[in-house]
Amino acid sequence: MRIMNPVLSRMRLETERLIIRPYMESDLMASFGLMQNPEVLAFMHMEVMSMHEYEGMFRWLMFSYHTPFELPFKYSFAVCDKATGRLIGWCGTGVLEFMAPDAELYYLIGREHWGRGYATEAAAAMADYTFGVIGLEQLYAKADPRNTASLGVLRKLGFRVEQELAGLTGDYEDCNGELLHVLRKEWFVERLKGDLEELEQI
Repeated sequence: MRIMNPVLSRMRLETERLIIRPYMESDLMASFGLMQNPEVLAFMHMEVMSMHEYEGMFRWLMFSYHTPFELPFKYSFAVCDKATGRLIGWCGTGVLEFMAPDAELYYLIGREHWGRGYATEAAAAMADYTFGVIGLEQLYAKADPRNTASLGVLRKLGFRVEQELAGLTGDYEDCNGELLHVLRKEWFVERLKGDLEELEQI
């Protein structure tokens, strides 16, 4: 019987307003509800799922926590409002299938919480965990050029546009036209240091 990656079993990231942690069984309905708004899924190549379909994906997400860092992994974590405990989104990191074994960063915030900087806050914490704990040296992220909010998040974290995706086929054909961004660990560290220096001058 496979057991949960012991490092992930202790994971609990806290930011100013958020808690990021592995999913629990009790998150199923809140997580399902989050994914019922087509507007949230507009740039994700996903459609609204039935409860049966989503439950299968949720079980897969929880089972993914068994995968050790040394193997190709794909982790997604609950993003919760620190003040209320309410699940408001998710973020994660894992293999970018058409560029395996390279990994990507991904995130989603519920529609009612847009415009408050939660995506940037969660994505920054996830990038920091990926570099500092999981031990990766670089991360990729995809964004539709029409998704100005996501492009802004990536820019704030220090991601740089590497190329416009083209020539992908099969399951990845829908990604053609998206902008592939890359973030190296040293860029991220420099960005964090710059933020701290800016705060010290206020």
